[in-house]
Amino acid sequence: MTLHPLARAAGHLLGDEAVSWTPLHGGDLSEVVRLITTSGRNIVAKSGPDPEAEGAMLAAIRATGARAPEPLTVGPGVLVLEDAGPAASAPGPDHWKSLGETLRLLHDGGGAGDGFGWDRDYAFGPVVIRNGRHGSWPRFWIERRLLADASDLPPDLAGRIEALSPRIAAILPERPRPSLLHGDLWTGNVHFDEAGAAWLIDPASYHGHAEVDLAMLGLFGDPPPAFRDAYGTDPDTSETALRRAVYQLWPALVHLRLFGAGYRAMVERLLDRIAA
Repeated sequence: MTLHPLARAAGHLLGDEAVSWTPLHGGDLSEVVRLITTSGRNIVAKSGPDPEAEGAMLAAIRATGARAPEPLTVGPGVLVLEDAGPAASAPGPDHWKSLGETLRLLHDGGGAGDGFGWDRDYAFGPVVIRNGRHGSWPRFWIERRLLADASDLPPDLAGRIEALSPRIAAILPERPRPSLLHGDLWTGNVHFDEAGAAWLIDPASYHGHAEVDLAMLGLFGDPPPAFRDAYGTDPDTSETALRRAVYQLWPALVHLRLFGAGYRAMVERLLDRIAA
């Protein structure tokens, strides 16, 4: 069998040669393979824009007690991880309960220290994630997220966001309790294993308002009651619904930039909701 370059690189980094490999789903921006080494270890190797940063994020997530694969080593263009095992055919109530529990650990266990943000920038492919720390959460969200690269947005949408900035600043809390965020939490970035557990994978972490992760998780459909009961979400109010729209606007803009005009309607719906 011809070894995948990721499997070959991971074996070299581990000093434990890969003897076989199988592809895993890696999303739109990376490749992932599971490999078996000469010593019989099952390992996962993943490409990405900044493997060292991703490994540091996973280590920070694990330090809160939340479940995530252990980063084992890193090299040029490759991150080598603990194998979280085969995926379940479909997530059930136990998986969603596990996700609620592990996300609560993440949000409760990762204090920010000196403001909102992270120690380095990151990226979704060509979309840079500006993480410079800020003491004001609304200013961070507006300046580091919604308008960070306004020139890369359609001018009319950038103009609408700019015009709505005072309203957005009023909607968001000035200094919510800082939590360590996954940063890109949708079901494709959760590994549901065959034992009923949920693992956080593919993070884009920084410190911010915990509702950001909840909003992202609900962008394409609300999670079931088993998740909400385990996490402990409060009943929705008009205020939380408005904040959710503000927080969902960022991933909608990212999708627009990465995948094209098919996401413009989502952006416009969210802007309409914020403006109402």
